Amino acid sequence: MIIECTNCNKKFEVDPELIPEKGRSIQCGSCDHKWFYKKEAQETTSEINDVTTVDEIKQEIKITEDVADEKKIIEEIVEDKIEFKQNNEEKPLKKSNILNKIISYLIVAIISFVALIIVLDTFKTPLNNIFPNLELILFNLYETFEDIGLFLKDLIK
Repeated sequence: MIIECTNCNKKFEVDPELIPEKGRSIQCGSCDHKWFYKKEAQETTSEINDVTTVDEIKQEIKITEDVADEKKIIEEIVEDKIEFKQNNEEKPLKKSNILNKIISYLIVAIISFVALIIVLDTFKTPLNNIFPNLELILFNLYETFEDIGLFLKDLIK
């Protein structure tokens, strides 16, 4: 049987037959500390996962607390992901939403086309050296826009 001094934590191997059931006084051979020792006390301390020092017990408690904290964090992350998925489930698009998307894409396409025409008109002279027929194409495009404008005016009247 191993007995540990309560003062200096030095361990000694002692024959279990030398200690009666009632216990006895023991003196440490290292620090001369005296204390009363019972077998029952040793059995209960050996049941605590063979941990012999307070520091080791504190270390085990800290590790289990760290694991518990990490488990809580992981559970919170999983709950947040589930909640996010539930809140952002795909809802069927209504016809009005589809129509709004088509109209917004059409508006963006028209604005982009007008911006391209403005850029081509601005740099007409240098681009005419690279693309000789560009001036003719732009003139026809302007005429087409005027015709469309006249058509819309007649349609409204």
